[in-house]
Amino acid sequence: MYKIGIITVSDKGSRGEREDRSGPAIREIAESLGEVTSYQVLPDDLDVLIEGLVNLSDKKRVDLIFTSGGTGLSARDNTPEATLAVIDREVPGLAEAMRMESMKKTNRAMLSRAVSGVRNRTLIVNLPGSVKAVRECLDVIMPALPHGLEILTGRGGECGS
Repeated sequence: MYKIGIITVSDKGSRGEREDRSGPAIREIAESLGEVTSYQVLPDDLDVLIEGLVNLSDKKRVDLIFTSGGTGLSARDNTPEATLAVIDREVPGLAEAMRMESMKKTNRAMLSRAVSGVRNRTLIVNLPGSVKAVRECLDVIMPALPHGLEILTGRGGECGS
């Protein structure tokens, strides 16, 4: 099983002014992959987000980080920039698949700036901030994650069989 970290990105949530519902929804779904060893609500601050992602990847050595929120067009939406600042390689297919499937439900999906990528041996996936969108996006990518994590962490075998 894999170690999983969850970061909900919300100024109001980090100040206790709004209950986070997307993080618990991610936890509920992600536990099929492993143990959620870290969950935090951070403000939409670029430096704080970078520090949080690096801490989970490099110090806590989680295999998978899900972020929720901060992927829109607001001036305070910094999640994609934080993710791009820390990853070594992008995994664009995950974000593309989520946007493609979400477009079937709402044309606002094209406004998502979510990205996905790898830092060392940690996969980082940006998810939307709403519970409904989190569930829909995870439905799309969850079937592919076990294989991706096996290969990334060195626990899997050959891809060609």
